[in-house]
Amino acid sequence: MAAMRMVQCSKIDAAAQVVRRQMSAARQRDRRMIPKEEVRAFAEGCVAGHASRVGRDIDRWLAGGLIDERLADQLRRDIAAHARGSISFGTIVMMMAALLVCAAILLLVAANWEAIPRPGRVGLLFAVILAGYLGGGVARTRGHMAAGDALWLIAAAAFGGGIALIGQMYHLSGDERTALLTWCGGTALAGLVLGSATLTAAAAAILLAWLGFGGVDFWGRGGDLHLYAPAAAVLWLISLRTGSLAARHALSLGLLFYGCLLAVSGDAATIGAAMAGLGALLFGAAAFLPALAESALRLRGRLDVHALAGFLLGMGFVQADRADDIAVVIFCAAIVFGAIIAAIVLAGRDSRAIRWTAYLGFLAELAFLYINTLGSMLGSVGLFLASGIVLAIVALAVTKVERRLKAGGEIVS
Repeated sequence: MAAMRMVQCSKIDAAAQVVRRQMSAARQRDRRMIPKEEVRAFAEGCVAGHASRVGRDIDRWLAGGLIDERLADQLRRDIAAHARGSISFGTIVMMMAALLVCAAILLLVAANWEAIPRPGRVGLLFAVILAGYLGGGVARTRGHMAAGDALWLIAAAAFGGGIALIGQMYHLSGDERTALLTWCGGTALAGLVLGSATLTAAAAAILLAWLGFGGVDFWGRGGDLHLYAPAAAVLWLISLRTGSLAARHALSLGLLFYGCLLAVSGDAATIGAAMAGLGALLFGAAAFLPALAESALRLRGRLDVHALAGFLLGMGFVQADRADDIAVVIFCAAIVFGAIIAAIVLAGRDSRAIRWTAYLGFLAELAFLYINTLGSMLGSVGLFLASGIVLAIVALAVTKVERRLKAGGEIVS
């Protein structure tokens, strides 16, 4: 009996040793896995507001032996790079102050325009522009990045105001949209030479204003509206050089607006189908070739959102143009619903923007189908009843999708 107990005890000890070795190996695997997962998360989501908190997490991981010193330095550099690319509240306030100062200077000059000799007017405008660019460069070399960007923005705004004032003084030919294009070109050139992301974003905003004024017939739309595509391509390349993510997002939204203008003024079905096809192609690239798509366009993981929006807008134009053909409308609706489901499955887990874009597209498609297929069949009572049932179904479906995504893994904003 004693011998049997000894044999059993030895087996238990051996089993306990095996369990301890397995647990130790699991902990080691976890330690090796944590840095890789965190590197990806940091590369995609770190911003300036979280830099200090994440820095403390890195110190804690380093002290706990989860990462080594080399990896900690890489993570800190990555966080610093992302923090420099973000815009803080203080920077925004500084930019607003810069615009107000520039507006005050231009108003002062304009109010005393006739009292200033003509050479003095031109010299004063050039002095403001030169002082802004030189002062911004000096401020940035001393580490005052926000102040430097603000001074550069003052110089760019003074350049735009100077175009209008000098054009009025010398009675130069041209309209306001031509002045906007000239202002955009000068600001973009300054951003390229100085390597300023702020000036590049300002140039993109000016280009969007030019497109918007032309699109809504504010000053009369002409054939030069098609200049947006090549101008946006040039600005996109400049934004890659200067690192202006805001400019690329603005230009992408402008391309969507440009496609809408073409669809409204031309063959809506053809242009809408082209928009939908291009959107589907870009979404597929973002979903299945994310590294290649990111290296080419550098939208920091938001290409799929822009692509889905373009697809939904394009399909909307196709359906609106063929609204009288119920078969085409139903066929397009099936494509839209399938694409929305595919978008949520492929990218909805990691992107709240994708989910909300898909939900809005789903609701818009339901409303369009109701107007075209059920509107003539239902009275007021039926309308309220059907709307309540549809909204309840949509709410239930959204809740289930959110729960399944959350159960499958942590949802990233």
